[in-house]
Amino acid sequence: MVEITVAICTYNGTSRLPKVLELLRSQSLTEHFTWEIIVIDNNSTDYTAAVVKEYQSNWSEAYPIKYYFEPKQGLAFARRKAIQEAKGSLIGFLDDDNYPASNWVSAAYKFGQLHPQAGAYGSRIYGEYEVEPPVNFDKIACFLAIIDRGDQPIRYEHRPGLLPAGAGLVIRKQAWLDHVPQLPVLTGVCTTALSSKGEDLETLSYIRNAGLEIWYNPEMSIHHGIPKSRLEKKYLVKLFRGVGLSRYPIRMLRFKAWQKPFILPVYMVNDLRKLIIYFIRNRQILKSDLVATCEIELLVHSIFSPFYHWSKSLQKFSNLLTEALLKLRFSTKSPQDPKLDPLD
Repeated sequence: MVEITVAICTYNGTSRLPKVLELLRSQSLTEHFTWEIIVIDNNSTDYTAAVVKEYQSNWSEAYPIKYYFEPKQGLAFARRKAIQEAKGSLIGFLDDDNYPASNWVSAAYKFGQLHPQAGAYGSRIYGEYEVEPPVNFDKIACFLAIIDRGDQPIRYEHRPGLLPAGAGLVIRKQAWLDHVPQLPVLTGVCTTALSSKGEDLETLSYIRNAGLEIWYNPEMSIHHGIPKSRLEKKYLVKLFRGVGLSRYPIRMLRFKAWQKPFILPVYMVNDLRKLIIYFIRNRQILKSDLVATCEIELLVHSIFSPFYHWSKSLQKFSNLLTEALLKLRFSTKSPQDPKLDPLD
């Protein structure tokens, strides 16, 4: 019986995967348990599969490496594939740029045994920067999954928005199966698209809303590789727009259907208030300060978030309706009628 699965979700990870696999190969195991490594290839177009195959052919460790392909683009789909294939009752998620400490797997297993009511728990995440971050970057570092909440374990209370990052997250498989829907609202990072960010918050919201505990475990530490490109203005602005646009569905998960029409105006007025106050206080530095630019993008797109998701739902409904009408049109045509133009 496998007790913990380490799932690495990767897209075009040829250059990054070897470092993660080597760090997992050299884990110092302080507890006796069985575990496995699975790699979820999220529709890569490079040599990711060949890299894993090469490791498998030269792997002599007691814990195996397994490879699975997920054709649906998006981190949410890759993680659902990991849940489907994992044999462990605990599943620790690493991205291909997450570099675990030598005791990470043992610390993940041990914490799960000590906290049976925990549905999920996150790691202490340090940034491993290719270049020096911008001034005041610590104010927004958590949006790039850099999280350090101190040396002691902390249970996340029901404070909106405060949850672990998906990088280095451990989830109890049964908690996911019992409470997380098959189809995600937010698909997660999809190649270069960041407009569906927030899949981790969505997953953890379902688990927390079910009454299960969620924790921060500082004994599980990882370094998150941040390349130069992720510290450039173009990427960061796109990231913060994506986070802002994801806020409406994440917020609404906490409420029943009848509550949403009353709660939404409160959020919108509060978001507008924050935006106005922030603009008045920081208007002099918006063009010169990258962190301020990111924060204003987050506030603006938080206001746009409901309209963005309503328009997507309307478009989806329109497409389904058109498809249904076309099917009905074809089904009512006489087989002898040579003209089968759906637009006639």
